[in-house]
Amino acid sequence: MQSKEVQSWQDQTALTRYGLIAPLLDETLDTAAKTKLRGEISERTGVSTRTIYRYEKQFASNGFQGLKPQSKQHNYSKQLPENFPELLAQAIQLKKEVPKRSVAKIIWILELEGRVAPGVLKRSTMERHLYKAGFGVRQMQMYNDARESSSKRFCKPHRMMLVQGDIKYGCKLPIGKNGAMVQTYLSSAIDDHSRMILASEFYENQEELIVEDTFRKVILLHGKFDACYFDNGSQYVAKQLKLSLGKLGIPIRYARPRSGKSKGKVEKFHQVVDSFLREVKLQKVQTLDELNRYWKIYLEEAYQNYPNDGIAEYYRSLNSSVPEEGITPVQEWNRDTRSLTYLDTSVVTEAFLHHEYRNVDKGACISFRGKRYETKPSLIGYKVEISYDPKSPELITVHHKGIVPFTASPVKIGAFCDKNPTLPVSMQTQVSEESRFLNALEKKHEQTKKQVANAISFTGYGKGDDANV
Repeated sequence: MQSKEVQSWQDQTALTRYGLIAPLLDETLDTAAKTKLRGEISERTGVSTRTIYRYEKQFASNGFQGLKPQSKQHNYSKQLPENFPELLAQAIQLKKEVPKRSVAKIIWILELEGRVAPGVLKRSTMERHLYKAGFGVRQMQMYNDARESSSKRFCKPHRMMLVQGDIKYGCKLPIGKNGAMVQTYLSSAIDDHSRMILASEFYENQEELIVEDTFRKVILLHGKFDACYFDNGSQYVAKQLKLSLGKLGIPIRYARPRSGKSKGKVEKFHQVVDSFLREVKLQKVQTLDELNRYWKIYLEEAYQNYPNDGIAEYYRSLNSSVPEEGITPVQEWNRDTRSLTYLDTSVVTEAFLHHEYRNVDKGACISFRGKRYETKPSLIGYKVEISYDPKSPELITVHHKGIVPFTASPVKIGAFCDKNPTLPVSMQTQVSEESRFLNALEKKHEQTKKQVANAISFTGYGKGDDANV
């Protein structure tokens, strides 16, 4: 049975190999295109085309498992106990739990746990094997240092595999009542692979609605993504956001508390935002629209189409060559071979609708945000579900079991009105020019007169016959 350390090493190697061949897995590529692309990958990474082709074959035969390297068989000294591989795995685990644990203490723990008899394991022997396994004192220090800085280099191998979101304070604008200064907030979404900003806009509040608006725009403009990554702010743990993304099959992952380095890409991008805020302050911007207009220009020219150091650092960590002029987020986004998955607009709109419940009053109306909306007389006394777009809350759709969903219309109130609920039109008394009841009685009366006349005529006919007899 393989130890977790061996499995972790094999998984990481398989992931690196998968990153090499991922562009070649596009089924739309013909043989010539694959051959050309294979050569480009070889030139960029230094891996031979033959090796890349072998990785493709292994993946086609056994999937991700086929990319894992075979574990090496160790021939340990016969003087060591038979269960030494297991003891070494436990020693590695103890070292990882507390890197500063001495080898002598690790052996003592193994003896206390009853895994090995006292005196069987020697410190020099265990120290040598730990070093070979990559868990010596100096190696552990390098390992910890690498973990501290790995977030700077790590990114997903393709676009739209992970999208990060965050909110940042903007500048204050005189857009409140009587020109009061109002704090603005920038809500942004960044593609983890290409670092391209998928959506970014300043808002006059930091409510959860601005995050919903940001990610709805991302999905409408660029399609569905595999997962998103947020911090634990109230806007990102909101039930509605989880529901909307969940309906589209998009899971949410959250950063660990006080783990700033896990969102290094967003923090680096915010340095660009800070630079913009310093510049726009000189423009004396007065409106939110004007602020967003300048931001759109700055974003395109000073970030999206500007060489990104993070992208270059990522490829250098893979021993890949980087053009002298660098790589911009837009270039990295456009050259990705992974296709985009667009969703129908109606599906996205439905996913981001808000849902609430209201009671229908005696006038067949419901109240919503200080206004009254007319429903149907058959719903009087029932609780109905309403759905609406928070960007256009005046349009309300009413749902109830057994009826087709319909749009509720606002009740128009005249200059003079009664405080009591107004009955629906279908239930109000209507003025008629004639009485249907009297008309029906008159008709029945005419029929009765005819029946009496017929009875009299038949009676006379019978008496005449008797007289002749």
